[in-house]
Amino acid sequence: MRTYGKTAAFVALSVTTVATVLTGATAPQAVASADPVPALDWRPCATAGGPVGQECAELPVPVDYRDPGGPQLSLAVTRVRSDRPGARRGTLVVIAGGPGTSGVQRVTEKGERLRQETEGRYDIVSLDPRGVGGSAKASCGLDPEDRELVNMRSWPAADGSITENVSRSRRIAEACARNGGAVLRSLTTANEVRDIDRFRQALGEEKLSAWGISYGTYVGAVYAQKYPQHTDRWVLDSSGDPDPSRVAQGWMANMAVGAEDRFPDFARWAADPAREEAGLRLAKRAEDVRPLVLELAARLDREPRESTTAGVPLTGNRLRQALQMGMYDDAAFAGFAELVQAARSTSVKPVLPAALAGPLPDADAAVSMAVVCNDVRWQGTVPSYRRAVAVDRAKHPLTAGIPVNVTPCAFWKDAPAQEPTRITDAGPSNVLMIQGLRDPATPYSGALKMRAAFGDRARMVAVDHGGHGMYLGNGNACGDRAVTTFLNTGARPEQDAYCAN
Repeated sequence: MRTYGKTAAFVALSVTTVATVLTGATAPQAVASADPVPALDWRPCATAGGPVGQECAELPVPVDYRDPGGPQLSLAVTRVRSDRPGARRGTLVVIAGGPGTSGVQRVTEKGERLRQETEGRYDIVSLDPRGVGGSAKASCGLDPEDRELVNMRSWPAADGSITENVSRSRRIAEACARNGGAVLRSLTTANEVRDIDRFRQALGEEKLSAWGISYGTYVGAVYAQKYPQHTDRWVLDSSGDPDPSRVAQGWMANMAVGAEDRFPDFARWAADPAREEAGLRLAKRAEDVRPLVLELAARLDREPRESTTAGVPLTGNRLRQALQMGMYDDAAFAGFAELVQAARSTSVKPVLPAALAGPLPDADAAVSMAVVCNDVRWQGTVPSYRRAVAVDRAKHPLTAGIPVNVTPCAFWKDAPAQEPTRITDAGPSNVLMIQGLRDPATPYSGALKMRAAFGDRARMVAVDHGGHGMYLGNGNACGDRAVTTFLNTGARPEQDAYCAN
């Protein structure tokens, strides 16, 4: 790992210092006093393949923190206790992404590896956010068609029209307003941050360390801004631009850049002669893979192919959505290449990825929309969305206009309960960011905005790798070592650092 100094990308860090002088640090929101948080009633919940000794419990939280004694929700929480009590130094909370990803499941998948990496220094804990997994659910009561992933994500029509997207977005927003109630309105980043702090209190901890992934980096950043005194060693893995005027609307727009950054990795893989034997080599030259995929998507726009899932054809937009998902991890390249080859064949029915073969459960659809729509009022009018899509389709054909298209958030009935938090350089210097250079979901350019917002509170390790999620995932030994060293010793690079592939 080598370090580098003040490149142009980081000169902007000084801007946050001025902002802090003018605005001051963000203080936690005042809420009415409440009874002490009760201790958690832990029970064994270890599963095959998960960490030995994993435990689960339920954490009660207020639906509305302005009324802490009012209606309550139950959140599923989990922990994997240190297996070396003499080495234990604290508690590490895993903050899952999404919105809509289960923290309990994340600990089941990664808890044992994380315990090994940190050598028993932490109890490893997490929670299922409101609306997710084993926690209290919300519902919009959507029709199955409106819960299809390729419809929930507003892919424009083959000719670039967004008329159907507008109608569907209005219909979904109206259904959520009609059926969601107080629980749906409570699905916000601000409430997840408060829930994490309530979890801290229930654990009896003065401070938490954290590993936030994807959207979890934004949750972690907001927690570090709201409760800096309760943060210990803070890892943010694959971050987006925290611009408080746009939040998730900005993250979506940036995905067009992320796809362009990442696609060359797939193209090189798909043109490698090593794919020939498996029948997955799409072209002899990497530069020919992109036009092949784009032309195939256009052909499927005109003539969808029957898939192995009855009543669900492979359309151009389903192929584009499969590409978007396939770029998250090198291990997914083969699945997308196989789909492309089947779509090009006249004798094989394409097999759709599971996420595209049927509607999402209603609760999953609700939480994936509610958080991003509740956090901030989305900007734009129908004509402005139409213009933005036309420009973006021409500039970034891989994503065909979806990153800037209209969503249900454009017609959301409830105004945000509070303004999004502005991340600043006011607070302890205890944040380590790790970021892939070719991330399709949270591109490096957006992560630089998070880095600039934190100023001297953070250091960033940039990993010369593609995919989404670096630590113990898509990254490399250099990046993993930097994070593990920080969690185990508190030592960070003196300057922002770079890990070669």
